[in-house]
Amino acid sequence: MAGKAKISYFYDPDVGNFYYGQGHPMKPHRVRMTHNLLLHYGVYKEMELFRPALASAEDMTQFHSDEYIEFLRLITPDNQHEHMRQLKRFNCAEDCPVFDGMFNFCQIYTGGSVGGAVRLNHKQTDTVVNWAGGLHHAKKNEASGFCYVNDIVLAILELLKVHQRVLYIDIDIHHGDGVEEAFYTTDRVMTVSFHKFGEYFPGTGHLQDIGQHKGKHYSVNVPLKDGIDDESYNMLFKPVMAKVMEMYAPDAVVFQSGADSLTGDRLGCFNLSIRGHAECLKYMMTFNVPLLVLGGGGYTIRNVARCWTYETGCLLGHELDDKMPVNDYSEYYGPTHTLQISPSNMENQNTPEYLEGVRNRILENLSKIAPKPSVPFHDVPPDAITQEAQEVKEDPDAKGGGAEAEASRRAHHSELEPGEGDRDDRPSRQDHDTRDMNTVTTYEPGSHKFEDAIKDEEEASDVDAIAELGDAAAAGDPGEDADAKVKTTNCDELVLDRDYADGGLGRDDSDELDRAPSVLPGIILNDHDGQ
Repeated sequence: MAGKAKISYFYDPDVGNFYYGQGHPMKPHRVRMTHNLLLHYGVYKEMELFRPALASAEDMTQFHSDEYIEFLRLITPDNQHEHMRQLKRFNCAEDCPVFDGMFNFCQIYTGGSVGGAVRLNHKQTDTVVNWAGGLHHAKKNEASGFCYVNDIVLAILELLKVHQRVLYIDIDIHHGDGVEEAFYTTDRVMTVSFHKFGEYFPGTGHLQDIGQHKGKHYSVNVPLKDGIDDESYNMLFKPVMAKVMEMYAPDAVVFQSGADSLTGDRLGCFNLSIRGHAECLKYMMTFNVPLLVLGGGGYTIRNVARCWTYETGCLLGHELDDKMPVNDYSEYYGPTHTLQISPSNMENQNTPEYLEGVRNRILENLSKIAPKPSVPFHDVPPDAITQEAQEVKEDPDAKGGGAEAEASRRAHHSELEPGEGDRDDRPSRQDHDTRDMNTVTTYEPGSHKFEDAIKDEEEASDVDAIAELGDAAAAGDPGEDADAKVKTTNCDELVLDRDYADGGLGRDDSDELDRAPSVLPGIILNDHDGQ
């Protein structure tokens, strides 16, 4: 990419209207705050602005099961109490509540990510930004960790229609488990996740999780401890990513820029400054590879907006003024009203010896990667979202939603940045995947018992119930598609659960590098070499 990079920016002004519920830490309003800062800094003028086309249910089933997406499409806060069995099966409770407009929310953020991938495929842009995307925990057949539809997996599948190899990088404090699982057995995608590991959601991402079958060595996990600072983080990030780019040589990069790795995050325990966080993105820009930049976690929303605004400026080659312009949410940023934040004095539990051991083990694994293969492309599949569906926003609303939406938001006091007293009023993300570990019977993948269990589960339970849900929705609203049908899932593509008996790292650094999880991940998604 010669000269200044061309950047496409996806934003829907409705995204800030969605509300997970009182006390829930995930607040889509942070995307509206980010957009508003970008407008008042004036940098939006240097990007192509697009309102994303809504992703369809069919688009989503390129990865997710038909039953799960049909459930998301039809479930509402009003009818959920009639379908408790399906809520449990698809994990829509507590961390992942059913809320008004939930499916539409998924359509918006997924449409931005997939639509951005389409533009990269057609070489219409060098970099795409979709801060509403990056929901990396969603699984093929269930919601997880505030995430319902995995827009990242769907965007990568779109990129694979044209690009031979795609690299996924995740700097969210939580392991990018949903994306890793989807591509755990293929060499077409490499996943690299830098995350907190040990008694922390989702409990996956061990150093020795490196992929399976054709995907062996194509999953890279960088397990970190509490309190990591800018210097320690970049001591790992830059040498690891330099080796990845040397050995893997991707044709496109997807960068998940979760902001819960910042200091002071409501759910986080790292100590990164905004500049330290952004240094990772700036480093990847130096490789001049087509880039899709997504949001992710981040629960101290004033700092999320600061971070993503600053990183958008970095993509445009600007060092934004630390003194914030007056904006519609200035009350959030007091008393300093500055873009940058200061790290705390929390202890960095990542010793130099531990970091060196992690780095050396990862570099050793990366040295085993085979040379870049030749993948022939004969017939490129059609775009998931057509170019005509992307709406160009020439004059975006400065409030990102208008006065009516703003009045609605302010009516919910819990949408305002919570104070210290609100910190306990939130769902727990820790040990989420181990909630029934002691009572659930597990079978080894590939065994007869496992196959029988899968078959019984599929045949016995939810297809009829979801079909009834569809009938009820159609009867209640003649405007809905009364002919909607639920297709059965191909059992060969079912998600297999991970089960880590360890639960986390040991206390001794030397032991941590050698302790593998007691059960390796299953095969998650069929290999995409045939695309």
